[in-house]
Amino acid sequence: MTVTASARRKARHYAMQALYQWQIAGASLNTIEAEFHADNDMSKTDVEYFRDLFHGVAKNLDEVEAAYIPHLDRGVEELDPVSRALLRMASYELKSRIDVPYKVVINESVALAKKFGPTDAYKFINGILDKTAADLRAAEVAADRQQ
Repeated sequence: MTVTASARRKARHYAMQALYQWQIAGASLNTIEAEFHADNDMSKTDVEYFRDLFHGVAKNLDEVEAAYIPHLDRGVEELDPVSRALLRMASYELKSRIDVPYKVVINESVALAKKFGPTDAYKFINGILDKTAADLRAAEVAADRQQ
């Protein structure tokens, strides 16, 4: 399968939902992943990317959270579950998937926050990820701002 933007978008969509479920239910990663494959049509999804995001966040949770927590104006436990899942996923992407431009990571996360998050959560997500990207991808952000 050729990896398309829409296949990546679907992968992020499902990964965010899987992370949400993992946070709420606490089931094993493999159980949740198997449910997603059984319950969803993954034929137009970048399944490898879904798996990387989902398992990558869980395996590197302390590092992932350390990337965005300094920018929060509240405790991480006060975040709604959708925002927490999105911040975790996007921080992982910013940290580990340098093949993906930081603007794509932020834009995709904002779009998911608009769709699934509480009212105006997308503004909060955008602000936190903008600061997180400046930390994790300083050269890329600086080059982008000079254009």
